[in-house]
Amino acid sequence: MYGHRDRGGGGSSKSELVGGPLDRKRINDALDKHLEKSSPSTSRGLNSKDKERSSVPSTSTEESETDSEESDVSGSDGDDTSWISWFCNLRGNEFFCEVDDEYIQDDFNLCGLSSQVPYYDYALDLILDVESSHGDLFTEEQNELVESAAEMLYGLIHVRYILTSKGMSAMLEKYKNYDFGRCPRVYCCGQPCLPVGQSDIPRSSTVKIYCPKCEDIYYPRSKYQGNIDGAYFGTTFPHLFLMSYGHLKPQKPTQSYIPRVFGFKIHKP
Repeated sequence: MYGHRDRGGGGSSKSELVGGPLDRKRINDALDKHLEKSSPSTSRGLNSKDKERSSVPSTSTEESETDSEESDVSGSDGDDTSWISWFCNLRGNEFFCEVDDEYIQDDFNLCGLSSQVPYYDYALDLILDVESSHGDLFTEEQNELVESAAEMLYGLIHVRYILTSKGMSAMLEKYKNYDFGRCPRVYCCGQPCLPVGQSDIPRSSTVKIYCPKCEDIYYPRSKYQGNIDGAYFGTTFPHLFLMSYGHLKPQKPTQSYIPRVFGFKIHKP
């Protein structure tokens, strides 16, 4: 059966975990080819800048070579771990919150997604941990497509869920825990950020972080997070979030950097 390979503590190696950087790239490439064949108009690759950014190794001290040898799954694994919990605990998926099963089971919330995601029914079953015998009939490539389609479908459900009161509440906890990172701008003084997409169209660009203080966007610090599709968070979320939780909206920074030469301000023509 198709599924998230060896979620439980069965001694599986890092390379066997779907969601690892190399495995994710491989199955997403396969999904790209499938989408190009099925609907060229809706199959957009990441733009060149984002592709270059995602291929450049991170220089952050947080992402050391030692870290890369560790498991892509954070936290403990167990046989009873749901697909959603497993997926959200993968390294690089820290920006995702766990979507309630009840929300996913409501067909109204999934309206229009079946036409965007290949292997939709199988991907949905995988997300909801519904046992299916059809996976036994699939080739290895088809199983990989289902796995990648499940990631895409979850992302498209996620972008809708985080605009609901329950979703925002879940994202609020992550915001308070600085799970989305802090603004790299010096004069923002470590302001916590929020995830944002530059487009609502899947596979257009990768996720960025939005600083509510300077109101600008930046690349995530982690190279793993930098590979996530920005459409899974959308263009609306951070702004609606700050409208809903107005008390979290910070004051704009009063300081800005002033270039100087030998102590004198540089004259601007």
